[in-house]
Amino acid sequence: MIELKTPQEIQQMRPAGKFVGQILSDLKKMTKVGTNLLEIDNFVKNAIENRQGASSCYVDYAPDFGTGPFAHYICTSVNDAVLHGVPYDYNLKNGDLLSLDLAINVDGWVGDSAISFVVGDAAEEDLRLIKSTEEALAAGIDQARAGNRLGDISSAIGEVAASYGYDVNLEFGGHGVGHIMHGDPHVPNDGRAHHGYRLRPGLVIAIEPWWLSTTDEIFQDEKDGWTLRSADGSRGAHTEHTIAITDGDPIILTARD
Repeated sequence: MIELKTPQEIQQMRPAGKFVGQILSDLKKMTKVGTNLLEIDNFVKNAIENRQGASSCYVDYAPDFGTGPFAHYICTSVNDAVLHGVPYDYNLKNGDLLSLDLAINVDGWVGDSAISFVVGDAAEEDLRLIKSTEEALAAGIDQARAGNRLGDISSAIGEVAASYGYDVNLEFGGHGVGHIMHGDPHVPNDGRAHHGYRLRPGLVIAIEPWWLSTTDEIFQDEKDGWTLRSADGSRGAHTEHTIAITDGDPIILTARD
């Protein structure tokens, strides 16, 4: 069921979004060649434990698309991994493409966001891939206005992907956000403009373009039962914000520094 938030409830969601955005900003600054993925996970754990009213949306999360409960505080996807990456004992290498996806509940409301960046020296193709998801996110947010339709957001995202020559996988995409992390509606990363649910003030959604450089096929890593990797070993990027639709411009609740 699609739920609409009141203006007051949207204001109540701001602390969660700000907290998530700040942690991702801090992680991008501190992550370097040699940083261990478990260090990143522990940083988030400590931040949540030190914030009154905060709790992880990931620990013990057990949806039907994962194998067993997720046991960490953040998703860390490296290179050919693009979604749901499980942190493990791995020291990041020069040139690694890292995607961080983070959702936290603060005082009963969720903020959900993701960033991708290269650790150390960056290959031009990796920067191009990341830039495409960032541009797609901006295009999707620009269409998140009352009176438009859900397909306008999806179409805008898909058009950016196509302009860069990337194929879009539709198995996972954006979603409603509120008291829970994943709610209605589903927000595909490609679609038909002027079709679908009519956007209304009070709708809060996560818009999250993600794709891979040379394929749209993914598989689940059997070792951890969660990490989604490209079928051909190519790299992926993932960018996400939680936004609120209003009578005017959309509000980016997870804005980062």
